[in-house]
Amino acid sequence: MAKLAQKDFISIHDLSFDEIDGIFRLTEDLKDKQRRGEKHEYLWAKSLAMIFEKPSTRTRVSFEIGMWQLGGLAINLDQEAIGLGVRESVGDVARTLSRYADAILVRTFEHEKVLELAKNSSVPVINGLSDLLHPCQALADIFTVREKKEGQLKGLKIAYIGDGNNVCHSLMLACAKLGINLTVACPKGYEPDQLIVDWAFADAKKTGVEMNILHDPVIAAKDADVIYTDVWASMGQEKESAKRKKVFRKFQVNQGLIELAKDDVIVLHCLPAHRGDEITDEVLDGTNSVVFDQAENRLHVQKAILTMLLGGV
Repeated sequence: MAKLAQKDFISIHDLSFDEIDGIFRLTEDLKDKQRRGEKHEYLWAKSLAMIFEKPSTRTRVSFEIGMWQLGGLAINLDQEAIGLGVRESVGDVARTLSRYADAILVRTFEHEKVLELAKNSSVPVINGLSDLLHPCQALADIFTVREKKEGQLKGLKIAYIGDGNNVCHSLMLACAKLGINLTVACPKGYEPDQLIVDWAFADAKKTGVEMNILHDPVIAAKDADVIYTDVWASMGQEKESAKRKKVFRKFQVNQGLIELAKDDVIVLHCLPAHRGDEITDEVLDGTNSVVFDQAENRLHVQKAILTMLLGGV
């Protein structure tokens, strides 16, 4: 398996169709090997330094266990311990960790910190989440759709209903690259960032993707193959929670919305979910939900990303 063309994994916008397809093919292989109990220690004695400025369940656990399953070591560095950009400059942290670890993972607020780490690091930097992008999540999302729709991606319709946040941004970039039609429905004033819109629409034009941003969840859900939602207030927006609940109340993914989609629609949520707000228990726990398959696939996709970045196959 060839390495990725770029040193770092920061944005899906940086990847080609063939690179994403390569990640998915390797993901399938690694997932199959794990289920068969077959060793796949492609990163024996390799190490991953993980910087977490935000709380994490899925990102930390999936990367840490994934690195161990690949034969390597992952260590956790929280903000209290490392003081990224406070106790020590971002550049100095990057240069130091590059002398110890084979790769650096960062989960942070400001996207500029991801870019600054990558600029100063001599080893690959992985964007585990920033306020702008969440590329690992989006690739796991699309891989899940690929599994559930028996390999079919091109021509599917995904309806993303909720905040135009980092998850929405990376989903837009992935759909545009892979030929998946996407409709984003969000309240006025909560649309995706214009830079991401420009990137995604430019790629969508090349691949013939229909991409829309509108303010009506009913129109978005109509005949959808996939319905996706996320929390209305992300980490760092807790003070806006009460306001956002009022603004987003018509954007709840409930059974009425599901009934507008295709009969075999699948429901995605990147978790953690605020049950009763952006999604009801009935939908999250219902037969259309593949949310926990989606969560599991973070592990397998990220193992593929690590392996390709570090040349393990």
